[in-house]
Amino acid sequence: MSEMKSVTVRILGEEHTIRARAEPSWTRRCAKLVDERIQELRSRAGRIETHRLAILAALSITDELLQTRDSLAELEGDVASRAEDILARIEAATD
Repeated sequence: MSEMKSVTVRILGEEHTIRARAEPSWTRRCAKLVDERIQELRSRAGRIETHRLAILAALSITDELLQTRDSLAELEGDVASRAEDILARIEAATD
Protein backbone atom coordinates (compact mmCIF):
# COMPACT_ATOMS: atom_id res chain seq x y z
CA MET A 1 0.00 0.00 0.00
CA SER A 2 1.12 3.54 -0.64
CA GLU A 3 1.78 5.72 2.34
CA MET A 4 -0.56 8.39 3.62
CA LYS A 5 0.28 11.93 2.59
CA SER A 6 -0.92 15.08 4.31
CA VAL A 7 -2.06 18.08 2.32
CA THR A 8 -3.70 21.27 3.46
CA VAL A 9 -6.65 22.46 1.39
CA ARG A 10 -8.93 25.47 1.66
CA ILE A 11 -12.70 25.03 1.48
CA LEU A 12 -14.99 27.99 2.14
CA GLY A 13 -12.01 29.96 3.37
CA GLU A 14 -11.13 27.39 6.03
CA GLU A 15 -7.97 25.32 5.95
CA HIS A 16 -8.33 21.57 6.34
CA THR A 17 -5.49 19.07 6.58
CA ILE A 18 -6.35 15.90 4.72
CA ARG A 19 -4.48 12.62 4.99
CA ALA A 20 -4.89 10.43 1.94
CA ARG A 21 -3.07 7.87 -0.15
CA ALA A 22 -3.67 10.01 -3.25
CA GLU A 23 -1.11 12.44 -4.56
CA PRO A 24 -1.43 15.88 -2.94
CA SER A 25 -2.22 17.46 -6.32
CA TRP A 26 -5.18 15.09 -6.68
CA THR A 27 -6.45 15.87 -3.19
CA ARG A 28 -6.16 19.60 -3.91
CA ARG A 29 -8.08 19.11 -7.16
CA CYS A 30 -10.85 17.26 -5.33
CA ALA A 31 -11.03 19.95 -2.65
CA LYS A 32 -11.16 22.66 -5.32
CA LEU A 33 -14.17 20.96 -6.92
CA VAL A 34 -15.93 20.74 -3.56
CA ASP A 35 -15.17 24.39 -2.79
CA GLU A 36 -16.36 25.53 -6.22
CA ARG A 37 -19.60 23.56 -5.90
CA ILE A 38 -20.29 24.95 -2.44
CA GLN A 39 -19.57 28.50 -3.65
CA GLU A 40 -21.89 27.96 -6.64
CA LEU A 41 -24.68 26.72 -4.39
CA ARG A 42 -24.13 29.55 -1.93
CA SER A 43 -24.43 32.14 -4.71
CA ARG A 44 -27.75 30.62 -5.84
CA ALA A 45 -29.23 29.79 -2.44
CA GLY A 46 -28.16 32.87 -0.51
CA ARG A 47 -27.68 32.61 3.20
CA ILE A 48 -27.75 28.96 4.15
CA GLU A 49 -25.99 27.04 6.91
CA THR A 50 -22.58 25.67 6.02
CA HIS A 51 -23.43 22.07 6.82
CA ARG A 52 -26.48 22.27 4.55
CA LEU A 53 -24.29 23.67 1.77
CA ALA A 54 -21.90 20.75 2.26
CA ILE A 55 -24.80 18.27 2.01
CA LEU A 56 -26.17 19.96 -1.12
CA ALA A 57 -22.70 19.98 -2.67
CA ALA A 58 -22.25 16.28 -1.89
CA LEU A 59 -25.63 15.49 -3.46
CA SER A 60 -24.86 17.61 -6.52
CA ILE A 61 -21.46 15.99 -7.06
CA THR A 62 -22.93 12.51 -6.49
CA ASP A 63 -25.69 13.22 -9.01
CA GLU A 64 -23.07 14.24 -11.56
CA LEU A 65 -21.01 11.12 -10.80
CA LEU A 66 -23.97 8.75 -11.15
CA GLN A 67 -25.13 10.37 -14.40
CA THR A 68 -21.59 10.04 -15.76
CA ARG A 69 -21.43 6.38 -14.72
CA ASP A 70 -24.76 5.70 -16.43
CA SER A 71 -23.56 7.43 -19.60
CA LEU A 72 -20.31 5.46 -19.52
CA ALA A 73 -22.17 2.17 -19.10
CA GLU A 74 -24.37 3.06 -22.07
CA LEU A 75 -21.33 3.92 -24.19
CA GLU A 76 -19.59 0.70 -23.17
CA GLY A 77 -22.68 -1.24 -24.24
CA ASP A 78 -22.71 0.56 -27.60
CA VAL A 79 -19.01 -0.17 -28.15
CA ALA A 80 -19.46 -3.84 -27.25
CA SER A 81 -22.42 -4.13 -29.61
CA ARG A 82 -20.51 -2.51 -32.46
CA ALA A 83 -17.48 -4.71 -31.80
CA GLU A 84 -19.66 -7.82 -31.97
CA ASP A 85 -21.20 -6.58 -35.22
CA ILE A 86 -17.76 -5.94 -36.75
CA LEU A 87 -16.53 -9.35 -35.61
CA ALA A 88 -19.58 -11.04 -37.14
CA ARG A 89 -18.97 -9.21 -40.44
CA ILE A 90 -15.30 -10.22 -40.46
CA GLU A 91 -16.19 -13.84 -39.73
CA ALA A 92 -18.85 -13.82 -42.46
CA ALA A 93 -16.38 -12.34 -44.95
CA THR A 94 -13.71 -14.93 -44.20
CA ASP A 95 -15.99 -17.97 -44.39
